[in-house]
Amino acid sequence: MEYRHLGRSGLRISEISYGNWLTHGSQVEEDAATACVRTALDSGITTFDTADTYAGTRAEAVLGRALKGERREGLEIFTKVYWPTGEGQNDRGLSRKHIRESIDNSLRRLQTDYVDLYQAHRFDLFTPLEETMSAFADVVHSGKAHYIGVSEWTADQIRRAHALATELRIPLVSSQPQYSMLWRVIEGEVVPACEELGLGQIVWSPIAQGVLTGKYEPGKQPPAGSRATDEKGGANTIKRFLRDEVLERVQQLKPLADEAGLSLAQLAVAWVLQNPNVASAIVGASRPEQVTENVKAAGVRLDADLMAKIEAIVGPVAVTDPGLTRQQVPAARP
Repeated sequence: MEYRHLGRSGLRISEISYGNWLTHGSQVEEDAATACVRTALDSGITTFDTADTYAGTRAEAVLGRALKGERREGLEIFTKVYWPTGEGQNDRGLSRKHIRESIDNSLRRLQTDYVDLYQAHRFDLFTPLEETMSAFADVVHSGKAHYIGVSEWTADQIRRAHALATELRIPLVSSQPQYSMLWRVIEGEVVPACEELGLGQIVWSPIAQGVLTGKYEPGKQPPAGSRATDEKGGANTIKRFLRDEVLERVQQLKPLADEAGLSLAQLAVAWVLQNPNVASAIVGASRPEQVTENVKAAGVRLDADLMAKIEAIVGPVAVTDPGLTRQQVPAARP
């Protein structure tokens, strides 16, 4: 495993981080989830990403139990706030009330006194940004979080938040967007803004929901039990990639991966890590061997010739419109 600074902060995190969006508390039994976490730790992963809303708050609790007994100073634990965690009208969004209550609930479930990074899971159009950032400042100044981050915010929203964070003297250090060979909407606006302001990317779905493993083949039905067949496990998110023209090009990557001595999944993770603004790629797993395989992408350097060959294959089908980042901002209160 190799480690990188998160933006221009002093915090170093593992190049591969472990996330439990679609697994812990829902798809995977707790003993299997714990086995995956143990394998991650054994592989040198020190960075763990979750959110209060995952699996209806259960994912945080599972991760907390799986990490219990580990030296806390040797871990970087990240969580998020925004999406609903209850039926109440204030159990959602980025109001002062919800942030202050949510951090305490997350810490209880994670069985820790603080998180290393507390992230706004989406931008809240219905709460003044000043209120949100002031509440985050309270969280940091009370010692309940060391750093602040955002997820799926536009470049303009990040700039506005950074200006307030500077005023409030709190470290806004990261952005957590979707990013892969096939989904590159952050490259045009978000990445340049973050490079200027000193934020790093912690990217999710570097394997495009499993499409870049090559297991989905053109002209064929998705494999039984795969994410594409699980309506509760991300089937809606993966649909955009399940077009024959995309799947055909993914299959064309296989000789390049073989030439580099990598699996397709490892090539995909290594590809996002070539972007100097990316601090870490989040991988999930339902089986320990998936963790073992994915971490082999750490430290891999793809030469310019290989990067050019990859671009020639997948560039024509990659989604690059920076305007799509704005579509990630919910237009109605969740």
